[in-house]
Amino acid sequence: MKTTILSILIALFAGVNMAQADGDKEIKIKTSAICEMCKERIERNLGLSKGVKESNLDLKDKVVTVKYNPNKTTPEAIKATIINTGYDADTQVANQKAHDKLPNCCRKTAAAH
Repeated sequence: MKTTILSILIALFAGVNMAQADGDKEIKIKTSAICEMCKERIERNLGLSKGVKESNLDLKDKVVTVKYNPNKTTPEAIKATIINTGYDADTQVANQKAHDKLPNCCRKTAAAH
């Protein structure tokens, strides 16, 4: 009896977790990132954001792919995190104060390295 109840609870719990994972969404955002330091900074800040499950910035095309829980965050909030980190997010321009705090090599005017 106990094992039957335990089995049912495990199956229900697994089903709930699968349903939550299926509800995750993905967004791709073009950034103004230049180097590995930019990549680390953006991914770290996104990782600290509520609802963001995973982020990966491809420096070749400067696009960050973000997997997120739409019940906890929105594409606008994700873009705001990138903007407030000092980088452009699609057509939205970086927060100037945050951009000015970036190391010189990470600013938009820096050459790729």
